Amino acid sequence: MAMPKKGTRLITVDGTAYRWRVSHRPGHTGGDDLHPLTFAVERAEEPAGVLVVSLPCARADNRHGRRTIVVRPLLVAGCVRRAVEHGWNPAREGPAFTFAISEEDLTEVLGEPPRYLIPFLWGMIPEGGGVEDLPRAVQIRGRDGEPIGRIAHRAPGR
Repeated sequence: MAMPKKGTRLITVDGTAYRWRVSHRPGHTGGDDLHPLTFAVERAEEPAGVLVVSLPCARADNRHGRRTIVVRPLLVAGCVRRAVEHGWNPAREGPAFTFAISEEDLTEVLGEPPRYLIPFLWGMIPEGGGVEDLPRAVQIRGRDGEPIGRIAHRAPGR
């Protein structure tokens, strides 16, 4: 089954063009059961087999503040190469090939330790970051979008 083309990005890995996209599935179900961050990949020309990669972190929209990562082309290319080494054949039709990346594999694929982010209020902060890494809010808006107050913006160290 081919994946929808809307929202996909193109990438070329070892001479083959692929389409990829991060899963649009919600980051949680009714309980505390979290879904991992996943993305799907298939050949751009003559799509047949779909690769579904599962990463060792949560989606950015998770409501528990679990760490996440930005899915970049370097990560996608490395995962495609790994999946081919582990038996994924993008020309073979059939059910999706599910491939889980471990923490150690992620470091090896990226060539460095991953830079995780933690969802926090208005944005993301780097894992291990502090208050100084938080985005600065200069205006607070109500649910209806109307301004309800202003926060004084102070320079750091004042």
